[in-house]
Amino acid sequence: MRGENVTVIAVVFGLFLLLALTTPFCSGANVTYDHRALIIDGKRRLLISGSIHYMRSTPEMWPDLIQKSKDGGLDVIQTFFFWNLHEPVRGQYDFEGRKDLVKFMKLVAEAGLYVHLRIGPYACAEWNYGGFPLWLHFIPGIVLRTDNEPFKAEMKRITTKIVDMMKQENLYASQGGPIILSQIENEYGNVESAYGDSAISYIHWSAQMATSLDTGVPWIMCQQTDAPDPIINTCNGFYCDQFTPNSNNKPKMWTENWTGWFSSFGDPVSYRPVEDIAFSVARFYQLGGTFQNYYMYHGGTNFGRTSGGPFITTSYDYDAPIDEYGLLRQPKWGHLKDVHNAIKLCEEAIVATDPNTTSLGSNLEATVYKTESGRLCAAFLANIGTESDVSVNFNGNSYHLPAWSVSILPDCKNVVLNTAKINSVATISKFIHQTPKDDDDGFLSGWSWIEEPVGISSKSAFTKLGLLEQINTTADQSDYMWYSLSTQTKGDETQTVVLHVDSLGHTLHAFINGELAGSGKGSHDNPKLSIDVNISLVAGKNNIDLLSLTVGLQNYGAYYDTVGAGVTGPVQLKGLQNGSNVDLSSQQWTYQIGLRGEELDLFDGSSSLWISQPNLLKNQSGSSPVALDFTGMGKGEAWVNGQSIGRYWPTNTASSSSGCTKDSCNYRGSYSPSKCQTNCGKPSQKLYHVPRSWLQASDNVLVLFEEIGGDPTQLSFATRETGSICSQIYESHPIPVAMWTTTETRNETGPTLLLDCPLQNQVISEIKYASFGTPLGKCGSFSHGSCSSEKALSIVQKACVGLGSCSIEVSVNTFGDPCEGITKSLAVEAFCTGPNLGKQPIIGEVK
Repeated sequence: MRGENVTVIAVVFGLFLLLALTTPFCSGANVTYDHRALIIDGKRRLLISGSIHYMRSTPEMWPDLIQKSKDGGLDVIQTFFFWNLHEPVRGQYDFEGRKDLVKFMKLVAEAGLYVHLRIGPYACAEWNYGGFPLWLHFIPGIVLRTDNEPFKAEMKRITTKIVDMMKQENLYASQGGPIILSQIENEYGNVESAYGDSAISYIHWSAQMATSLDTGVPWIMCQQTDAPDPIINTCNGFYCDQFTPNSNNKPKMWTENWTGWFSSFGDPVSYRPVEDIAFSVARFYQLGGTFQNYYMYHGGTNFGRTSGGPFITTSYDYDAPIDEYGLLRQPKWGHLKDVHNAIKLCEEAIVATDPNTTSLGSNLEATVYKTESGRLCAAFLANIGTESDVSVNFNGNSYHLPAWSVSILPDCKNVVLNTAKINSVATISKFIHQTPKDDDDGFLSGWSWIEEPVGISSKSAFTKLGLLEQINTTADQSDYMWYSLSTQTKGDETQTVVLHVDSLGHTLHAFINGELAGSGKGSHDNPKLSIDVNISLVAGKNNIDLLSLTVGLQNYGAYYDTVGAGVTGPVQLKGLQNGSNVDLSSQQWTYQIGLRGEELDLFDGSSSLWISQPNLLKNQSGSSPVALDFTGMGKGEAWVNGQSIGRYWPTNTASSSSGCTKDSCNYRGSYSPSKCQTNCGKPSQKLYHVPRSWLQASDNVLVLFEEIGGDPTQLSFATRETGSICSQIYESHPIPVAMWTTTETRNETGPTLLLDCPLQNQVISEIKYASFGTPLGKCGSFSHGSCSSEKALSIVQKACVGLGSCSIEVSVNTFGDPCEGITKSLAVEAFCTGPNLGKQPIIGEVK
């Protein structure tokens, strides 16, 4: 009877929580903090947050991204404000479309979630120029990010504008809105020493300026150990469990838990195993943390020329729980959801008291949150060793702890989750290519071409003595700048000499008398480049045209705004007939900012530019995300119906010896971006997201600027589809979180595997694989282990085939016991079909 009463209470609480999370904010909330947590309306809160940058997706994607975040167990959505996106020209603002910050905030509020707004206004974030508008660079006397009056005036002006905009829309929690936190500056502590004494006064000024704006919510500074009161200093990194705030009056907060890493052209693609992320999260809350944010929860896309770096790819997927295209990345999303549910069961105990941590042996720790009355008790058991699983004794019971894992015990007795044991659905997402034939509306024959002129073609070209730094010259109006001159060669014969060029980067093409002679490129870690090209000079006049390119501007580091780009020299001709070398650097050069096609603004498809194709994406019905596969192309930028989908560069491949992990990566032990990598010997990126909202029912126009040559007939489009969806559930899986109430009320049967077709009118048509025992492999490549029930496949087929959904108890009661004394699991892979829908995978989850 006692257990039944507790169950009723749990249900009532669940209904109350559901109402709270689905009711829009309507009255003001008081947000403060103490040493344990943020306090909202007098109540300490344990909060789980995730970063979604509104400008890296589209307004049409926002509601779904926000809902998936909420379904994944998030309380808060975190986003940066990118200054250069909203004020490209000083005093001229743009908050429309993807830039509609207010709309994004209101959608988050409507979903019942909070917001952490990181105003900065310096963002970093692998964004062009770190988020600063480049016109800042040209204000007389300005020095960015230090105690400099011109800079502080601009920083205060834009910060005030954004705060006032939020206030006018009643978006701060104190006004009934969703914003519970703001951030000023960003990771300044990482570079502070380079700015000397002025850095200290700058940080104090920044704090005072921010708090004077009276937002009614706390402000934070991340990676800022000297953040002055009342600013909360927070941690960024792969692990922040050992972080300690700079005051006993401030809570332990983690603003960036990196779910993967950004990608650079020419480098492999990093990924981070979910077992390690789950371990880091559980350790943080185990050791006193109460606010943690995933960076990124949805990474998205660097559309246009917004990526920084330099050399950051157009994709900003970040191996996030929601992938670049807005689809769930499983099992990462599902396993973290389970972690969130387990931690939330501990919330009341965690925020009520301080943690008490004791050693259970080498690399073994137990942390207990227990109130004096004993009414509340939650525990975390951690094995921070990387080699061996162990069994530990705690509170009179024995617990199995895999290496590099944390077990969560909301009642200090029963384990509801271990971070190393994944019981959520796993998926294999893939791209289904659609390659039209020759007779399909001229897909292969309908291209229009215009050749970009080599060298100077614009009336706005100008001449200067010496070599000009590129960013100061172009003000980042374009990636491209021409350096051109003519030189006279004495004698009557053609001479073979060496053209030597030094450049700050990022890419360079050298043309001699209108013909490409050679190229060079830098990298993310070293943008500078130097080329030596054998060229032929004819007798008399020779034209030398250097096309210098940026691939996103620097976004990080002390004084990063002064790094520069372009041809800085020397530019030399070596080995002339008389044995001399000639330095051309100080001669008179002619300069052109940008390309002829850019000057004519023809990339909107109103007439032909470089290469255009009016029917490539014709009749793209459906809802699956769309990508363009740039196989066959070289380097350039692409536009669909006038919208830039970003820079493409499929010819820039990662080294085949970069240390990629072919099949799996050992999650045990500290993570770094080089630990787990894919794509060695392959293009860093060949698939580029085309948002469906940018497509029309027909007559879509694709425009390319192809820089180094390619075959556009090899282009194809693809839809992002979920392939096999699998579930592997252990019979010894802890008490399902959804069923957990107290030690007196628990589910005595085995866990249940639920299979449910994703679309109405579909039925389960095929069980591709089913095994109860010790199955091997992973989703898409399961195989039978040494122990396997002969009845598993037929039992699952009988229970599921022909139905829209089915459930199966994972226990020896259902399948028999093929191997006594061994922990067994059920692994299933299945598909659904329906009228005119074809074969579709089904979803499996724990219930």
